Amino acid sequence: MLPQFNDTEIAFKHQSNHSLKQAHFLFSAMGNPLVTKLGIAATQWAFKLQLPIQSLIKSTIFKQFCGGETMQEAATTAHMLHQYGVGVILDYGVEGKDSETSFDAAVPEFMKAIEYAATQPNIPFISAKITGFARFALLEKINNKEVLNEEENAEWQRIILRLHQLCQHAKANNIMLLIDAEESWIQQPVDDITDLMMATYNTEKVVVFNTFQLYRHDRLAFLKTSHQKALVGNYLLGAKLVRGAYMEKERARALSLGYPSPIQESKEASDLDYNAAVNYCLDHINSIVVFIGTHNENSCLLAAEKMQQLNIASNHPHIYFSQLYGMSDNISFNLANGHYNISKYLPYGPVKDVIPYLMRRAQENTSVAGQTGRELSLIKTELKRRKLS
Repeated sequence: MLPQFNDTEIAFKHQSNHSLKQAHFLFSAMGNPLVTKLGIAATQWAFKLQLPIQSLIKSTIFKQFCGGETMQEAATTAHMLHQYGVGVILDYGVEGKDSETSFDAAVPEFMKAIEYAATQPNIPFISAKITGFARFALLEKINNKEVLNEEENAEWQRIILRLHQLCQHAKANNIMLLIDAEESWIQQPVDDITDLMMATYNTEKVVVFNTFQLYRHDRLAFLKTSHQKALVGNYLLGAKLVRGAYMEKERARALSLGYPSPIQESKEASDLDYNAAVNYCLDHINSIVVFIGTHNENSCLLAAEKMQQLNIASNHPHIYFSQLYGMSDNISFNLANGHYNISKYLPYGPVKDVIPYLMRRAQENTSVAGQTGRELSLIKTELKRRKLS
């Protein structure tokens, strides 16, 4: 039986009336581009001036999209989701750091997350960004094929070592590691290091996933190339499929520097490539483990229909669905109700460290056509249903 994404009773069973009203207020604010732009600017300004705004952020946008400031707080959220058959992707939400000290300090945090996830039945994944372990400027230099000096080469080797430590720990604890995509102008070294980790650790089962942003017009071809590379290298491909998270930034940079934008010309083109990527992975499900990360109902429904056509069980161990915590509960909880493998992406960490993530969520809900309106419509429907019942 195919999932029904308009069932708001299942979608919001885990939320109180008060929580739904808070979410309604927040999505209403994010639906206004001017309010979002001013809010982001004011937040960044307040943090630079060290104004005491953390409690305000924690009680609003942080509460909606993050699991907590500590792993213990995130664990409470994970336990709640588990009651409804929804898994969790733990993500220590640190990124954009620039010191070796902070990069080294991130490793034990992720190790702890892996060890905790290994004790829980509903946390199959840990997520990580290479920019949590590597200097952005170095990645950009490698991406541009510039020659590294001796010190930079040593720095790159330390980055590889950090990733090996994480992957070894993930494999030993039977946890899967999702490597997030980054901006296009640093993505090549991210792909290279992720390919190295997949070739090393995905020989028996998938431990490491690369992320394919299908709002880039070259990523469907890259997915197929990556699969062929895995077949030749005799390892399994871990493919996390998303549309993407840097559209505004990518287009603005391409325009300012005068090069062709890597972003698809239209949303329709992104949708076509995304759905083609899902179909490709399902057609090669014996050699690919696919992670379908999307808030698009049509893409999820197409995947479920394709699984039905191919006689693939809803809980097949090579197929996972995912949405971000705080968004698209109508998809997540209805998929869980149909016994699909579904996990919420659950960032945690100090409020000041997850601000870049929260800013992207605010921008995404403003820029993605229909996203905020859909959330508001579903919440209104559920509040009305509860009032009538």
